[in-house]
Amino acid sequence: MRGNEYTELLSFVEVARLRSFRQAAAKLGLTPSALSHTIRVLEQRMQVKLLNRTTRSVAPTEAGKLLLERISPAFDEVSSAVLAVQALQGRPAGVVRVNVPSVAAHTVLSPLLASFCGRYPGIRLEIAVEDSLVDIVDGGFDVGIRPGERLHRDMVALRLTPPLRTAVVCAPAYLASRAAPRTPQELEAHACLMYRWRGSGQVYPWPLRRKTEAIDIQFDGAVSSNDIGVLLTACLGGAGITCLARSVVEPYLASGALVSLLEEWCESTPGFFLYYPGRQTSMAVRAFIDFMRDHVSAASSPHVQNAAACIPG
Repeated sequence: MRGNEYTELLSFVEVARLRSFRQAAAKLGLTPSALSHTIRVLEQRMQVKLLNRTTRSVAPTEAGKLLLERISPAFDEVSSAVLAVQALQGRPAGVVRVNVPSVAAHTVLSPLLASFCGRYPGIRLEIAVEDSLVDIVDGGFDVGIRPGERLHRDMVALRLTPPLRTAVVCAPAYLASRAAPRTPQELEAHACLMYRWRGSGQVYPWPLRRKTEAIDIQFDGAVSSNDIGVLLTACLGGAGITCLARSVVEPYLASGALVSLLEEWCESTPGFFLYYPGRQTSMAVRAFIDFMRDHVSAASSPHVQNAAACIPG
């Protein structure tokens, strides 16, 4: 097999598996247009259509399904052989694609990046920060970071943080002309700054808990945004009340820029987990997982478990 034929077939395998030219191009280090050209050349050479393409989807034809079924094991064997040789050299290399929500990106992942890059110069991290609930397999990601209550089932999960507390906060200026809410129900009379999930567009319900009582505050509010930074800045400016992870607002509480409200209702949430499919991973992905395991807070008592066990009820 000539080198260009191998490249064409590998390109086809990635597109057919990921069902996306964009994601396959990113994985292969190509532009989507270059990858599309490669697939067209392959189809012309084989004189058969391998992929059905629309503006929104990509799927293998019957011929494409047959080709994918026959050649996928061979490409998997080649990948395994390359990983085995790399393991002998002890130098993990490659790309690790990480999907992470904004809070965890800033508070959990970002502080560790310098150390990771220094230890593994041959590994390139591609970090997508988004708060929508992404299927990391369909999205072409190797690992994801999510709160424990939002983990996908049938994944291996590694605890990264202890349970996290939320905080209902506002600026002192906001309370200058109004009384602070004493109960969750009184929030409806206030200007609330709500987070809206990017993917579904739904408003994030504030999880207020006190012993056996549970109230989820969920309404449009005075301001809603899919960016936590926007809500925090608006809150600091006196626009209203918001509910964020306490780790995010702690410095502002300490300085007096924000005040805490309804503290007896702000209980812990499950915290953040790293999660990934249980299938064989590349040496680079394995290095990233092991690094995160070694560097999480000692207080979190990290351990691997099935993600389904982390989802309440």
